[in-house]
Amino acid sequence: MNKHSQTSMPSPVWAPSDERVKSSAMDKFRRWINTQYHLALKNYQQLHRWSIEEPERFWQSIWIFTEVKGEMGVGPYLLNAERMPGAQWFPNATLNYAENLLYPEGFECFNDHEREQMSDKAALICFGDDGIEGIRKEVTYQVLRRRVAKLQRALEESGVGAGDVVAGYLPNCFQTVIAMLATSSLGAVWTSCSPDFGVKGVLDRFSQTKPKVLFTVDGYQYGGKEIDMRDKSAAVADALPSLSAVVQVNFLHPDATLPVLHKQSNVTYFQVYMDNDAITPTFHPCAFDDPLYVLYSSGTTGTPKCIVHGIGGTLLQHRKEHLLHCDITQNDVLFFFTTCGWMMWNWLASGLASGATIVLFDGNPLDREDKLWRIAEQEKISALGTSAKYLSALEQSGFKPAVQCQLSELKLIMSTGSPLSPSSYDFVYQDIAEDLCLASISGGTDIVSCFALGNPTLPVWRGELQSLGLGMDVAVYDSEGRAVFGEKGELVCCHPFPCMPLGFWDDNTNDIPHGHKYHRAYFERFCNVWAHGDYAEITPNNGLVIHGRADAVLNPGGVRIGTAEIYRQVERLDDVVESLAIGQPWEDDQRVILFVVLKTGSVLTELLQQKIRRQIRDNTTPRHVPAKIIAVPELPRTISGKLVELAVKQVVMNETVTNTDALANPEVLNYFAALPELTKD
Repeated sequence: MNKHSQTSMPSPVWAPSDERVKSSAMDKFRRWINTQYHLALKNYQQLHRWSIEEPERFWQSIWIFTEVKGEMGVGPYLLNAERMPGAQWFPNATLNYAENLLYPEGFECFNDHEREQMSDKAALICFGDDGIEGIRKEVTYQVLRRRVAKLQRALEESGVGAGDVVAGYLPNCFQTVIAMLATSSLGAVWTSCSPDFGVKGVLDRFSQTKPKVLFTVDGYQYGGKEIDMRDKSAAVADALPSLSAVVQVNFLHPDATLPVLHKQSNVTYFQVYMDNDAITPTFHPCAFDDPLYVLYSSGTTGTPKCIVHGIGGTLLQHRKEHLLHCDITQNDVLFFFTTCGWMMWNWLASGLASGATIVLFDGNPLDREDKLWRIAEQEKISALGTSAKYLSALEQSGFKPAVQCQLSELKLIMSTGSPLSPSSYDFVYQDIAEDLCLASISGGTDIVSCFALGNPTLPVWRGELQSLGLGMDVAVYDSEGRAVFGEKGELVCCHPFPCMPLGFWDDNTNDIPHGHKYHRAYFERFCNVWAHGDYAEITPNNGLVIHGRADAVLNPGGVRIGTAEIYRQVERLDDVVESLAIGQPWEDDQRVILFVVLKTGSVLTELLQQKIRRQIRDNTTPRHVPAKIIAVPELPRTISGKLVELAVKQVVMNETVTNTDALANPEVLNYFAALPELTKD
């Protein structure tokens, strides 16, 4: 039985059937834990409490239950359990990330026939900007292993070994996954940026990590427009003296020529580079805390931080999230709209460890409303991930996937990037599918995973993230560092977890363990507690509401307001596409300035301004009501699509925006700088 509602009454908008709960991996895990440890955990909340009270047993159990390939070694499996940072997980373990993805869960347990079927199964299905009208490419698990073997040997011949960095300046295509897997099979470190990054933005990142091999692309297509990448690729390669090879993927045109390099001579095509007789990959045995990925902060406050994530922590966390929280198995087809410059790409790739089929898409999802849904229909996607912004835009477009597409296999929709508005919950259940789990998820690049996410055993409550992640001791602190419930405050994690970063690249100091920048980013606010930087609230349903970034919290009259609280109300109005709010110092206080992007044909009249203010006042408080409302043609975003309140605030306060290369549309800041409304009553 499922329940859905369009009202804001205190009842769930969806609840799983008893059969679905019982058949879920999450409930099987609870029952298995009860058997293993002679417990009587009756529900998810009790399981979650046990997972944070018994972290060593819990994460050991995750390793066993999710069938991680590798050796745990002798215990103890957690040292320095009360230190953050400083805890050490599985100190005697060995494993390899690529092996777990290329030989997924249960592979050794299959009989010969099952193993043959698994090898012939699609691992990757790839679409470009044209969607199903374009070229569909499929790579089976068997072919994937063979190509990884060939690329592995090529990287070895280029001098790549354990601990070396390999970089990709690439679109979301199967060659990117192959390059990442070949890199990690050697115990080397993968890092990537998507092609929409400018040359300076890429060099701000890659020049810090000094890659030995660079994978580039001839070009890509977005919104029907072809973008040649060879000049940009040449500029990046010439500025990286650490390179021993540059390898071009011909993604746009099979016969595209190579970029002309001036300081690097060893440049070749992807297919030529991997032209050897290797068939089966080998796997370098790695320690649990050996580095796997370097991800990058947005860079909106300065040079991007290079966040180093470990092999074991990333794999364990992703296996937990995919199998338990998303209920993904080898029978599923998993898709997440992402680019290689966003941590959701790394999260998506780990889905191979479940034996699932992964769908990759590189292009504009909104230039044709049905584009992603036709792919979902054709490929029978069962778990689909996107952004809150996409769902909001789809709702405003009037397109109704439930009416125009056959989505009978779809059981999970995930949304991230920004808080999902309550109205989007109504849209999903009314116009996409009645019986699915809608999982608004939140975490980020910092942990390459989630603090709060979906749960196949729990109901979905309108406007809430379903549950806190297993093993994640999440709390909300007030300004005094006290845990609060049903109140807004700082999102924190009170005890160590395996997917904490190993540290920041080149952040070694003698006086501060793990580095000064690392400590300042997460542990300066509260001692020995991870401060994530979100302004949040734990609900009576044990769910979570994200009210915006903590550094964007407004403070008119001394009252703390999360920007998402305003956005949720304003964007319910038909005339408003999206909005952004900042606090501006004004007469010994702070006033709220609201910027709105209006639908084509709408005008910000006095009547519309009154309507916006009334909508905010009636559904929040008078303190939330903006002093000024200003219509703008566009809002600034990072390359990964997140709104940048800080950049607008800096412009308004005549401060320097320190790194415009982190923005997808930096030119829009000129509009804000010229607004006369910000300097007069």
